[in-house]
Amino acid sequence: MSVTQENAGDLREGIMATPTKQQIGTVLARQGILIAFAVFMIAFTLANPKFLSVDNVFSVVRSSAILGVMALGVTFVVISGNLDLSVGSMMSFSTIVVLDLHDKIGPALAIPAMFAMTLCLGAFIGFLVGYLRLNSLIVTLGMLSAIHGLTLTYSGGQNMDIADKEGTWFSVFGQGTALGIPVPILIFAVLAALLGVVLAKTAFGRKVYAVGGNGTAATFSGIRRARTVFNCYMISAACVATAGLIQASRSLGSQNTVGQGLELEVLAAVILGGASLLGGSGTIFKTVIGVLILGFIQNGLLLLGLQFYVQFVVTWVIIILAVWLDIAAKRGKLWSPIA
Repeated sequence: MSVTQENAGDLREGIMATPTKQQIGTVLARQGILIAFAVFMIAFTLANPKFLSVDNVFSVVRSSAILGVMALGVTFVVISGNLDLSVGSMMSFSTIVVLDLHDKIGPALAIPAMFAMTLCLGAFIGFLVGYLRLNSLIVTLGMLSAIHGLTLTYSGGQNMDIADKEGTWFSVFGQGTALGIPVPILIFAVLAALLGVVLAKTAFGRKVYAVGGNGTAATFSGIRRARTVFNCYMISAACVATAGLIQASRSLGSQNTVGQGLELEVLAAVILGGASLLGGSGTIFKTVIGVLILGFIQNGLLLLGLQFYVQFVVTWVIIILAVWLDIAAKRGKLWSPIA
């Protein structure tokens, strides 16, 4: 009898322990990135007290504004169930074009001309992915190289600089301040608020979620999938053009490869914010959080005295970790039940 009672007690303990392990696994799967970020923040602050100083925080947010603006547009693309790997090359193109046109036709005309040219690129990608139903990974990977070649052809392989850097008002977008706040941060904040409302409170936003969640069901329910995907790429192109404007205004000159590699950082920030690569989930607010996570981690590594190229390895690790946790959140377990 005592043996039976002992076995029953062990069984009850096992039953009680099992949900606890499952709950821990679920929390780690869904909030693992935030937990890791908190650990990083604590470690960086202990290693260098200047990490959370006001000046450093403003510096991180300001330097993250360009990446953040691009990530806002890519969020729409990812939620719709697609990818956009062309944003880095497209940002280089936008920056070079607006700098070149600045001295030829003036900044007042150069800015809308650059936006128009960048939107044409976005429209072309949106047409291929949305209306021709081509794979977004292949299309945007090909466009990454094509736009890079277009940028080099346009610039003749040369870097671009504004001739009269002291006599132009163009620098306001990247170097100016308003109410003591850097203009790039204000642009990022305003765009985040605007696109957040579009995604969460409008019919178009609901269509984006529907198309990303189940494109076939969305089509049968009367949603024009092709048009929705096309518009997502147009939003992404507009955000890239804005980022190019900030970049050009901040430096008043640029290399023709200024955006090279940013596509992976943008994608990492979007995934860190909780947007699923499978589509149908994500928010603008969480993308902003993802951008800040990436920015603070990179800044912390620099304050620790590590070389800047270490960031590339860390970015790769973050992407792998974010994708793993994204899949784990979908199945509710950290490990595959098949493994």
